[in-house]
Order: sequence, then structure tokens, then C-alpha cells
Amino acid sequence: MMKRIFRSLAYALILCLNVGFSQWIQTNGPYGGYINSFVVSGTNLFAGTWNCGVFLSTNNGTSWTQTGLTNATVNALAVSGANLFAGSYGSVGSVFLSTNNGTSWRTVSFGLTDTTDVYALAVSGTNLFAGTDGGVFLSSNNGTSWTKVNTGLTNTNVNALAISGTNLLAGTRGGVFRSTDNGGSWIAVNDSMAAKGVWALAVSPAGGGSSSNIFAGTSAGIFLSANNGGSWTPVNTGLLTLNINILCASGTNLYAGTNGGGVFLSSNNGTSWSQIGLTNTSVYAFAVNGLNLFAGTDGSGVFLSTNNGTSWNAVNAGLTSTVLLALAVSPDAPGNLFAGTWGGGVFLSTNNGSTWTGASTGLTNTIVNSLATSGTNLFAGTGGGGVFVSTNYGASWTAVNTGLTNNWVNALAVKGTNLFAAGNGGGGVFLSTNNGTSWKKVNTGLTNTYVNALAVGGTNLFAATCGNGVFCSANNGTSWTGVTNGLTNTHVLTLAVSGTNLFAGTLGGAFLSTNNATSWTAVGLANSIVSHLTVSGTNLFAGTDGGVFLSTNNGASWTEINTGLKKDIGVGALVVSGMNLFAGTYGGVWRRPLSEMVTAVDEHRNRVPSSFALEQNYPNPFNPSTTVSYELPRAAAVSLKIFNTLGQEVALLVNWRKEAGFYHATWSANAPSGIYFYRLQAGEYVETKKMILLR
Repeated sequence: MMKRIFRSLAYALILCLNVGFSQWIQTNGPYGGYINSFVVSGTNLFAGTWNCGVFLSTNNGTSWTQTGLTNATVNALAVSGANLFAGSYGSVGSVFLSTNNGTSWRTVSFGLTDTTDVYALAVSGTNLFAGTDGGVFLSSNNGTSWTKVNTGLTNTNVNALAISGTNLLAGTRGGVFRSTDNGGSWIAVNDSMAAKGVWALAVSPAGGGSSSNIFAGTSAGIFLSANNGGSWTPVNTGLLTLNINILCASGTNLYAGTNGGGVFLSSNNGTSWSQIGLTNTSVYAFAVNGLNLFAGTDGSGVFLSTNNGTSWNAVNAGLTSTVLLALAVSPDAPGNLFAGTWGGGVFLSTNNGSTWTGASTGLTNTIVNSLATSGTNLFAGTGGGGVFVSTNYGASWTAVNTGLTNNWVNALAVKGTNLFAAGNGGGGVFLSTNNGTSWKKVNTGLTNTYVNALAVGGTNLFAATCGNGVFCSANNGTSWTGVTNGLTNTHVLTLAVSGTNLFAGTLGGAFLSTNNATSWTAVGLANSIVSHLTVSGTNLFAGTDGGVFLSTNNGASWTEINTGLKKDIGVGALVVSGMNLFAGTYGGVWRRPLSEMVTAVDEHRNRVPSSFALEQNYPNPFNPSTTVSYELPRAAAVSLKIFNTLGQEVALLVNWRKEAGFYHATWSANAPSGIYFYRLQAGEYVETKKMILLR
């Protein structure tokens, strides 16, 4: 009897906890994304991604798992014994160290001054070198401390590092430099090299002795030096593009990853090259593990070749680093959810994101900026390939660009039988009355033809521009009128219509017009970049650089609804499908039931906290994420920081001004087990509490 009562109480407790801490869930894809770097350590293959940290595969890419470093942009990876190093971009930290194959990480950046971006890492014996936007740094104690070693380095934007015997080579935006004393001094070695900007370096044995060939990849092709940079010779025969992102030497093979031209192979020290696959793809990383050659791409994830590049297979299962640009739901098949990605094309889910399948056959440009539906037609606006149409739910695509002189399409809109397309390049707005078969330009009065978004409201068509606010056309684009009265930020990224209300998301908050863009009123989120807006009934959702916000009163007030969503992930698209809100981020697609968010707001929208408060985090202890709740009785500049027991700041969860209300913030810890302190400062109010990370 007591056991039965205990089970009932436990079950009730679990239900209460689930209701109280409902949150976003990452869907199982789409898989792929930006791959900036690789490193091999035994049977482990690590991949550094854009904005999603480091992923690990233990089975040659068959499946991937995200390591404990989840939110960083990782440009470089290196292994020294049992130590794994990650060089990152931005303010989250410069260099991270893991001693347990990525399970946990800690920042090792002491002494990395005058730099925020690490582009390259290289290991030579016990020395670890970092190439940064502030020059070259040296650590001889596994990153515990760093010393700047820039004497003679006249260009300190270091993109690549390579070791050749006792020589350390640095590829910079001002050519190649060489050091023979571990960076103590440098000399420029650029004689006879026509191009100065060096993005990649590779060292290959020259044969017949201990000498080496050094290859430099530039925006003007590949150069070879057989004398440690004393002289350089261009070796570009057979290269179809000269923009070189990465080089990799493996035995007698030299591989070149290009910008938009795929992979090239030379087996004769660059004397001649042949294209070996991944055409029309930008390749930024290589790794060799035995007979396996891995290529990391710009948006399409990881590819594997087991035959020196003759054929390639995508190996992306579990790699949720995809950058989402667009989401759409098919009106005649509401269960179909489409996702447009940067570099990965279109994906389809028929089960709320539980699984995704590629839907890009015939889509010759895989940068998908926008999606729109019209009956059984699905349209995709791409970055460089114009507009494509699918009549079979993405199973196949056809380009429909006759008359479309601007092929970078940011936005699509359907108004009755009219299809509108707009984008970059100064092309403005185009109209098709036959599902894209032909187009004509409709820009009269549109004084700014760089258009980010389109929206339809009644008989009106609205266009959001880069720098000149919003324009309105009441005659299908035949003429346009622009009014910015009250629109204090005129770089408009997104538009949404709700009845007679028109909302605009800008680089500096949200705005509302109730008179067809004639005048505007600021409606909050002033310190946020509002990249997407979507409406569901009376609910207005905003995707921002700080996550997702909800307003139920036309923007008069906003509630942060980010529980479970990774910090600083960036939300580029939102769509309602069935009972769920989906967020397309710079790290995959996330899902949350509408009922959770609307109920949470309903509970609080008529209440204002009576005092400042910082709640105990939940769960506590935790692994790896925990949520911190706090209350603001009035608007204040808010910071929420995490400190270790030494008083060192290890994370910044919140750092912007917020209105009065109830808030939550999530910490996904990239730190070892231990006691941590979280401190809330809101105006003059300061409070600190303790939390325990238990791995």
C-alpha cells in the first residue's frame, strides 16, 4: 500500500515538474550545416561547426553526437596527446580545452589579448600555436597561459598555420611569414607570389630526402614553394576556380577545397588538377583517417569518400548544425513541414520534426532564403539561383526564372494568383501571374530595391527594405509609396500582418502600423534584432538574436519564451504547424506546443511582480542544463552571470534591458562538475545564489 502511494506521489510530482518547466525540444534535424574544421584522434573524428560547437563521430561519420561545447563557432581544432583544443570565433571565448574527448570543456584563454577570433591551431612538440586576428600566440602549458609572438609579423590577421620541420609558417591576409624559433621572430616569405591573401597552408614531403613542399591556397589559386617560402610558383592547371579555402596533403595526394567549385585532386605536387566531386559546393575542411577522406562544407555538412574522392556520400546523421532560413507548411497537406537551409537545400518532415528527409532534387542552388505555398505549388527563393517550383511536395524542382533578372531572392509572397519575388542586388520586386513561368519588374516608386521581406494585407502588398523602411503598393506593385513616420529604425528584416495591424521587425526592435504603413509606433524589443515575425490568432511571435518572444496584446508587452532553447542560437524563421510553434535557428529546427507558451503568458500577463526576485535554479544539481527564473517589478538593465568558485565569469546568460515581468534563462554548461554561483543585477538590485553542476 505504501509503495503504491509513493508511486502515485512520485508520478504527480513528475507531472507538476513537466508542467512547470515545459520547454523547447530540438527536432531530429535537418542534418548537416556549416563545417569549419576537423581533427582526428584515434578512432574519434571531431567536427567544428558554426554556432553549434563541436560534434564527435566514433564510426567514420555514420552518426554524430554534440559534445559539451554547444554554442561556439569553432574555426580550428587540434589534438596534443589526450588534450583536444578548439579555437573559436566571437565573444564566447577564444580557446577551449577538453581532456575527455569533448564530454566537458573549459576556457584556456589567459594571455590571448587583443583578439576575439582564433582561426588556426597548430601543435609542435609541447608547443601549441594559435593564429588569430591579433597575430600568433604560443602556449607551452596546454593553454594555461599564452604569449604573443608577433615580432616581424607585419600582418596579424593569421588564417592558417603549418609546421615544416623546424619552420613555423603563418598564412595571413598579407602573405606567408616564416619563423625558425617558435615564433620568436618572423620574416615575410612572399617573393614571386602574386597573391598576398593566404587562406590555407599544407606541407607535403618532396620525396628523395627530408625536404618538403609547401602549398599556399589563396584567392588567386595555389602556389608551391620547395625552399621554405624562398620562392613560389603558381600551380593551377586544371583548377576551375582559384578561390581556395583549404588544402590537405595525404601521401602523394594533395586535395584542394574551393569556394563553390568542390574538391580538386593533384597527385603530382600541383602540376595538374582534376575536379573529383562535390561540384557547386564550398569546402572548408578536410580530414584523412586511413582510407577515409572527409570534406566539411558550407551548409551541406560532412561528406565521406573511401576512394580518393571518386565518389562521395553525405554522413550527417545527428549533425544538427544546420542554418535555417525559412519554414513553410503546405496548406493542402498540413502535416508537411518544409525547411529551407543555407547550403543544404530543402528538407521535409511529415511527423512534426521527428524525422526529416532531403527534398532538393533539381534544386541547383541550395541556399534557400524563402519558401511560399500556393495550392499544390511550393516555391523556393534561393541565394543565387532565382526561384524554383515543386508541384510534388519537394520531390523534384524546376527553375522558373524567365524575366527574373535578380537571382538572389530573399522573399516570396502569394496574393491570389500573383506571385511576388524580391531580394538583393538592387533588383527590387518582380511579379509573376503564371506560377513563375515568366516575371516582370514592378518597382515604380520603390526608391530602395534591396528588399528583405514581403507581406500581403488585404489588397495591399508591403515590402521591407534595407535602410528605407517599408513601402506599400495597392495595385500589385504597379506603384509604391514609402512612409517612415515613426519608424526610427529603417532597416526592416521581417513583416507580419494581423487583421488591420502591420508589424515590422528591424535591427532595433518591433514596430506597429494600423494604417497601412502610413505611420508607425515602436512596440518593444528595442534592444533586439527582430529577424522574423509570425501570427497565430491573437498571438504574435518574434524570433530575435535573443531567442523567441510572445505578445498577446499587439506588442504592448512581450514575454520571453526561451526555456530549453540554446542561448544566442539566433532565430531566423518561425511557423505554426498544427498545435506547435517551430523555430528555425542557426542550429536546427526546434519545436514547442502552443499551449505551453500561451498558458504561461495568460498566467502572467495581468500581473506585474511586486519586487525583484531571483529564484533557485531548476533542476539543481543539474547536467548539463538548468533554468534560472527571475522577476522584475519595473524595467531595468539586466545582467545574469555565472561564476566559478574562483570568482571567474564562465557564462553570460542575459545582458540587455528588459521590461517588468517574469523571465527565465537557461544555462547549457560547458564546464566541469562543481559549485557555481549565478548573479542577477537589475539596476541597483543584486542577488547571488549557488548551483551545482554534477556530471
